Amino acid sequence: MPNTTGTDTRLAELKDWLSAYADQYELDLSTIRSASSDAGFRHYFRIDAAGGTRSYILMDAPPGKEDIRPFIRVDALCVRAGLNPPKILAADEKLGFMLLSDLGRYTYLDKFNEDRSLAPKYFDAATTALVSLQSISEPGILPDYSEEKIRSELSLFPEWYVKHHRGTALDAKEEKIWNQVCDLLTASMLAEPKVIVHRDFMPRNLMVSDPMPGILDFQDALLGPVSYDIASLMRDAFISWDESFTLDISIRYWEKARKAGIPVPADFGEFWRQIEWTGMQRHLKILGIFARLQYRDNKPKYLADTPRFIAYVRHVAYRYEQLKPILVIIDRLEGPSKSEGWTY
Repeated sequence: MPNTTGTDTRLAELKDWLSAYADQYELDLSTIRSASSDAGFRHYFRIDAAGGTRSYILMDAPPGKEDIRPFIRVDALCVRAGLNPPKILAADEKLGFMLLSDLGRYTYLDKFNEDRSLAPKYFDAATTALVSLQSISEPGILPDYSEEKIRSELSLFPEWYVKHHRGTALDAKEEKIWNQVCDLLTASMLAEPKVIVHRDFMPRNLMVSDPMPGILDFQDALLGPVSYDIASLMRDAFISWDESFTLDISIRYWEKARKAGIPVPADFGEFWRQIEWTGMQRHLKILGIFARLQYRDNKPKYLADTPRFIAYVRHVAYRYEQLKPILVIIDRLEGPSKSEGWTY
C-alpha cells in the first residue's frame, strides 16, 4: 500500500479511516494503488471491492495543504445541474480523506491520444454538460472570480516563468507593456456576464463514462467570465486543435448557450474575442503555474508543455493590435517567431 505523504502517521490514518467503511463497501484494503495525482497536493488511489467486481476512488488531500470542502460544495452543484461528478460515499474534512465512486479508467485526453476522430462526439457531450452547469448559475452561488484573483494569477508569469524559469526580469519598457496587457485582459474578463466557471474544464478532467462526461477536478470553481470554460476546453494544456475545429466547437457551444439563455454575446465575433482574451489570461497564468511546479514543488513534467502556451499567447497577440505589444516580452524570452491569425 502506498504511503500518501511519506509519513507512517499519514499511512496509519488512511488505513484506520478506510477500515471503518470496509464492510459497508466490501473494500479490499490490499488492492489500494495509485490512480493519479494533480498539480496540487492531492493524490488519488483506486481500491477494489472484494472479488474485484467494482472499484472506488480515494482522494488524499493533506490538511493544511488542501481543503476538501470546496470539492464537496461544487460536487453538489454538479449533481444539481444533472452532471456526472464522482459520488461522495464518505468524507472526513479534518483528515482530508474522501471515498468516491469510480467514473472509469479513461479520460477524454487518453482517448484523444489514441483516436482524434472521437473529438466531435466527445466535445458535443462536454459542451452540453457545460451549458447545464452554467444554467444553474446565480449570484453568490460561489465566490467571485474577482479582479484581485485575476491579477494575482497573472502575476505568476513574471514571478515564476520570467524570473525563475528564464532567469531574468522585465525591464522598464516591458513592465509598462505587461501592466497595459494585464489591464486589458482583466477589464475584459470583469466585463463579461458571470456564470459558474469550472476553471479546468479540459480533456484531462473529463471522463469517458455513462453518462458522458464524468466531471473531475472542479474544486476551484468560481463565479466568473462566461467565456472561460470554453476557452480552457479548446485551448488545452496537453493537446492542441487546429483553428477550424476550435472555431466549430466554439460556435456549437455558443449556439447551445444562446438557446439555453446563457448570457453569451449575440454576436459570435465578440464572443470569440472574449474567448481569446480570457484564454490569454489563462495561458499566461499557466506558464507561471507550470514553472512554479518545477521550481517550487519539484514537479518537472508540466514544464514540457509550456511551448504550447507560448504558441497560444503568440497566436492571440498577433491577432489583436491591443495585445500585440506583449510579443516584445515573449520574443525576448523565447526568440522571435512569425505568426498570423484571423480577425472577426
